[in-house]
Amino acid sequence: MPGMNDSPAATDARMVYVTCPDRDTARSIASALVEQREAACVNIVPGLESVYRWQGRIEIDPELLLLIKTRADRVAAVQARVAALHPDDVPEVVAVPIVDGSKAYLDWLDEQTRPQ
Repeated sequence: MPGMNDSPAATDARMVYVTCPDRDTARSIASALVEQREAACVNIVPGLESVYRWQGRIEIDPELLLLIKTRADRVAAVQARVAALHPDDVPEVVAVPIVDGSKAYLDWLDEQTRPQ
């Protein structure tokens, strides 16, 4: 029986996590990524609280999370776009493989991230 990841896109698909300090930053980055076909879809998830060490101090900040769906060969473009639009000195940009998923969705993701 075939699995869900029979599409070649499954091995190329990536989920990129980016935290943002506010809704305006999150929407700006998400819109730019989709407009430039660097991402097929970006979910903006509010309500995060991040605890991290920065310059020797423990920080606790409210943030929003971007869930960016893209392809492996577009991750560098995502990183560059985030670096250009994000206010943090060291924005979080973490890409992980999408190892399985709906063939129809992964094909759509692949199509939406191809330059026109």
